Amino acid sequence: MHKPEPSLTLALLQAREAAMSFFRPLLNQYELTEQQWRVIRILSQHPNDELESHQLAEMACILRPSMTGVLMRLERDGLVRRWKPASDQRRLCVSLTRKGAELFEEMSDEMARQYKEIQRQFGPDNFQTLMRLLLELAKVEPGAPSGRKSA
Repeated sequence: MHKPEPSLTLALLQAREAAMSFFRPLLNQYELTEQQWRVIRILSQHPNDELESHQLAEMACILRPSMTGVLMRLERDGLVRRWKPASDQRRLCVSLTRKGAELFEEMSDEMARQYKEIQRQFGPDNFQTLMRLLLELAKVEPGAPSGRKSA
């Protein structure tokens, strides 16, 4: 009988859960969801850019309908600002407020400590390799020709 191959998607989900267990206590302490933190982090990395909500949804891997709720709660809590540019009312732009930027700064040191702890336990070389491979995997497209490009 043919033994099934391990599930890539299940392995990725299990690895994600293992990684998130390092960050959830801090997110819970600040009463933030994982999605809210991803939005805050991305916006903090683009302080001078006008990010549109659909761009933010794609970057944060959040479905557009879910992003609407995430942004509404973040705006309610004074962490983000949403606006429509006068030049194009069809666009919806999002930025961190000062309060949101201060929250990011307040949480950053502990988040960085948790990343370092994951690297310590997993091994720095393994961590670097994993990150490189995950970035490569993220570029894989269905229906694309198989095989890796040689250097």
